[in-house]
Amino acid sequence: MGQLRRLAAYLAMAGACGPLAARATDCTSLATRPTGEALHGATGLVAEPIANEGKLARACRVSGALHPVPGSTVGFELLLPVAWNGRLLMLGNGGYSSDLPRRQMLQAVGRGYAVAATDTGHQGDDPIFGRDAPEAIEDWGHRAVHVTAQAALAITTQRYGRPPRHRYFEGCSTGGHQALMEAQRYPDDFDGIVAGAPGYNRVRLNAGFLWQFVANHTGTEGSQPLLAPLHLALLARASLAACRGDNGGRAGGLASDAFLDNPLLCRFDPATLACKGGASSDCLSQAQVSAARRMYAGAQDPVTGERIYPGWPAGSEASDDLRSGWHIYWADPRDGTQPARGSFWRYWAGFGAGRPWASFDFHDDLARAQSLLSARIDATSADLDAFARHGGKLIHYHGEADPVVPFADSIAYHDAVLRRRAHAPPAADYYRLFLAPGMGHCIGGSGYMPADALGALERWVEAGIAPNELEGIAASQANATTLPPRPLCPYPRVATNVAATGQPPRFACGAPGPG
Repeated sequence: MGQLRRLAAYLAMAGACGPLAARATDCTSLATRPTGEALHGATGLVAEPIANEGKLARACRVSGALHPVPGSTVGFELLLPVAWNGRLLMLGNGGYSSDLPRRQMLQAVGRGYAVAATDTGHQGDDPIFGRDAPEAIEDWGHRAVHVTAQAALAITTQRYGRPPRHRYFEGCSTGGHQALMEAQRYPDDFDGIVAGAPGYNRVRLNAGFLWQFVANHTGTEGSQPLLAPLHLALLARASLAACRGDNGGRAGGLASDAFLDNPLLCRFDPATLACKGGASSDCLSQAQVSAARRMYAGAQDPVTGERIYPGWPAGSEASDDLRSGWHIYWADPRDGTQPARGSFWRYWAGFGAGRPWASFDFHDDLARAQSLLSARIDATSADLDAFARHGGKLIHYHGEADPVVPFADSIAYHDAVLRRRAHAPPAADYYRLFLAPGMGHCIGGSGYMPADALGALERWVEAGIAPNELEGIAASQANATTLPPRPLCPYPRVATNVAATGQPPRFACGAPGPG
């Protein structure tokens, strides 16, 4: 501990960067076991210099494990650059994977951030890690990010002799879930948060995946799926043809867009593809039409008729090359006879290993799962008051062609926050949602994605410049030369072409068109 204090004092006096590179990249003292509540009984601490992008060592990597409660082991890494920009950034995870986003971490440390990430308290990428391990579920659900944020703050402060000027979190998918969980449950951890395509409504999201699986089978255990990926590509082409007439009008965008500018306006009926004669690869049987209708409609409670979870939108069915689409999560990629996230229902929700999936009750079984898990893993609270009082800012974005997490669920969260703040200072002072037409899950698709949500967040936090739009760029490298930049607008505003007839498109954010 004395070594850490002496190093922190030395760096503070000298500015912690510049000509002190040789001393600053002597990382060994950082492995001295720290003490204090923020380090949560850290074990296995290792500190070593790293090279970034082939250059000489320019940062220290600190790794170890945190133990906030008995039965919890949260792995973490923290990269500390020589030339520090004064900011601490934490990056989120994907799915149920313990993998750290190391490529993004190296990119961030190359830009001067102290950057942290966690394995979320387990190893592997299947929810089976939660079997008979309640603390591992708690870590994945919310605790691992929080304790890593605390440890990263403490070590960063010791390293540079002063705390970060600002602390940020950025994540997409499960990282977006983590982002909203932080804003709701631990509002003082970060000054700014980027939540992309958040799977925040986790129990119901998994119910949505299971609904897709059940809808796509006859109910006979081991039956073949009714719809194959090639049928999804057929549906994607047909829904685009049926609904793109709103593009350039009330949906915003341009009439020539090769994606739907607002899929929520689409009223495509799969019955238009029903076979008129014999079976064919260019048409759907009546059973396939029924399955597709159920998937578009979304999971429903058989008792109340309530929609449990949004259906997946038109335009998200499948990409032309079938590399993305509903088929990615309607069955386990390792075993197509099982639903995606089957271990979640068996071992987290108590469904059991031998019960047929067709017997899942979307009323009683779902209610039981929520009573067991929602308080631990769902980030559904619309109460962001403490985060706002902290001065926090939240940018939330979601692709409208997302085949994994329907963007309608992000709209539902946004609307819940606004309803709660109906008689208070406007939520837009600290929280804004941006929808990205044609974007898939976190990246990819035929439309647009945010170019630099983190940069926009920093301007909001540090300079008070609220993001009235985000720069949108091609979501896929294949379209980078054909899609000019276009603004992504705060929901419910849309990007509308305001150029005179015959002039190149010029977009501004405005109200959706009538209809």
